Amino acid sequence: MHKSVNRISNYFQVGIVVLALLTAGIGCSQSAQNNDKNPQNKKLVEHPEWTKNANMYEVNIRQYTQEGTFNAFKEELPRLKNMGVDILWLMPIHPIGEEKRKGELGSYYSIKDYTAVNPNFGTKQDFVELVTAAHKQDMKLIIDWVPNHTAWDHPWVKEHPEYYMKDSTGAITYEADWTDIAQLNYENKELWDKMIEKMKYWIEEANIDGYRVDHAGHDIPLAFWKKAVPEVDKAKEDIFWLAEWNTPEMHPWFDATYSWEYFHLTTDIAKGDKSLDAISDYMAKQDTLFPDHAYRLYFTSNHDENSWNGTDEELFGDNFKNFAVMAATIEGMPLVYSGQETGLDKRLEFFKKDPINWDGYEYESFYKTLFGLKDRNAALWNGQYGGHFEHLETTPSKRVYAYKRLKGDQEVVVVLNFSDKKQEITLPDFDSEKEYTNVFTGDIETLNNNEVSLKAHQFVILER
Repeated sequence: MHKSVNRISNYFQVGIVVLALLTAGIGCSQSAQNNDKNPQNKKLVEHPEWTKNANMYEVNIRQYTQEGTFNAFKEELPRLKNMGVDILWLMPIHPIGEEKRKGELGSYYSIKDYTAVNPNFGTKQDFVELVTAAHKQDMKLIIDWVPNHTAWDHPWVKEHPEYYMKDSTGAITYEADWTDIAQLNYENKELWDKMIEKMKYWIEEANIDGYRVDHAGHDIPLAFWKKAVPEVDKAKEDIFWLAEWNTPEMHPWFDATYSWEYFHLTTDIAKGDKSLDAISDYMAKQDTLFPDHAYRLYFTSNHDENSWNGTDEELFGDNFKNFAVMAATIEGMPLVYSGQETGLDKRLEFFKKDPINWDGYEYESFYKTLFGLKDRNAALWNGQYGGHFEHLETTPSKRVYAYKRLKGDQEVVVVLNFSDKKQEITLPDFDSEKEYTNVFTGDIETLNNNEVSLKAHQFVILER
């Protein structure tokens, strides 16, 4: 059965169950409210099996190698497989518009043709062979899809101007300062079928495994996705959908959504503008807003943040590793951006060639360890398949943070020192009788007297 069928049928089945409970007068009982999560909610959506413990790696083809091609990137697949990468997300692969282009090479997100590839990257056959090679490495590959707008020289501008937003004079409009794109108008239902047809194309022609959808909720009605996702899912079993959007109504039509609020919260904490207590408040808020089955995407960087807002060092300073550990363990699906494993120390240009300087792989082992932990320990699995976040009280409480996740008999405990000095940390409410494995050293440890000693900007991850 296709995932879309499961997600729709289960959605209504759960609604019937909940309605029956409410009718019986027990749906809102105090005992039900005190449950960790509504148990029926866990069965709301069946995600693709391969996504349960998956991580994601964003690929910037233009800047990844000196050549900037599919074939050159293909040579990196064995290394990325060894690092533990599960899902490759490629930024848009399509030809970039030339009319009103920004910069020398233009924005990836100014799409001239939805069913062709950027000639700077290679040929369609090169791309198909890249997908095949990724599958041989047991990795999945999804591509960026841009349904909100097109380039000005996309054929639809002349052939179907009715597909576009218009201003008061009847001229096609663009959004904000995005002068290189023309915004599509989803009030036109004919556009819906055209867009669905284009999305099916790459699944049928290249056997891709899903889509990361750019601006998924920006002037695109949810009704479109309720129609599009089931239709596109018919082209292949177990398609994965990631929405660049941060609202709960995108589920269950999308498997995953962005955790933008969390990302901005962590950068504020790194700057000293907010305290670590805000993390606990945020996590509690998410439990009330998002269904248990929703995958959330956690990250310390991506193409937008790196190019426009700063490098890892600029955003997080000496605490970069601490925040990277949190993104990989706190909840949901972790994302790593191209070059983070080499300590990406520059903002990559967005509109021109600016290759990553691969001067070593100093963070590759770090990410490999985190990915390996997520793969084997069900406490860190995604959405309904993983354990829930539980904040652990610490003494001292300032500039120190701790939490655990528990799933059955599997557990992960994380303690982080964000301060610039050594800390003797006590976890007053913690059960110290258990034995844990230190994830990064392999040592067997017990938390004697519930105490952990951490150097400045150091962390420890313990698993059971």
